[in-house]
Amino acid sequence: MAKKVLVITSSMRRGGNSETLADEFARGAAEAGNSVEKIALADYELKFCKGCLACQKTGKCVIKDGTEQILAKMNEADVIAFATPIYYYEMSGQLKTMLDRSNPLFGTDYSFRDIYLFTSAADGSEEADERALVGLQGWIECFDKTELKGSVLAAGVDAVGAVKGSPALERAYEMGRAVK
Repeated sequence: MAKKVLVITSSMRRGGNSETLADEFARGAAEAGNSVEKIALADYELKFCKGCLACQKTGKCVIKDGTEQILAKMNEADVIAFATPIYYYEMSGQLKTMLDRSNPLFGTDYSFRDIYLFTSAADGSEEADERALVGLQGWIECFDKTELKGSVLAAGVDAVGAVKGSPALERAYEMGRAVK
C-alpha cells in the first residue's frame, strides 16, 4: 500500500546539498509508488516555541505562523524525512525550531511512523552528523510510535552542488525506493 511521504528541508540555500539528498530520497519514494510532498522551511515564517504548553490542552499552538500548516502535513504523513545542513556539528536552527514547534502533535493520534534524516556537512568526517542524529532521536523518543528508519550523510561538501557525484545520493535514492 502506498504511503504518504513528507519531506521537510531546512536549508535556507535553494538547491543546497542536504536538499539535493532529500530530492533523491523523494524521487526514489515516488518511483516506489508512494505519494510524496516536499516542503521547505525557508518558505514559512517560523517563530520560536514559547514553552507555554497551551498546545497540550488545546491541540493548537498559540503562535500564529506557518507552523500550523506544516503540522497538519506532518500529522497526515506516514513517513517524514528531514533534511538539514550540519551547522557546528548539529542540525540547523530552522529544523530544531520546527521540531520544538511540533509539540501540539505530542499525545495525539499522529500518522507518522518512519523517520529519515538527510544531512550534508562541510566537514569530511563520517561522524559530522552524530549530534544531529542524537537530537533527532530525542524528538523521536517523544513520539513512541515512530522510529528512525535511516539516515544519510554527505560529508565533505560545502558549496551548492558539491554533493553531485557523491555516493550519498545513491544511498538516499535507494532508501526512498525501499519505502513501502
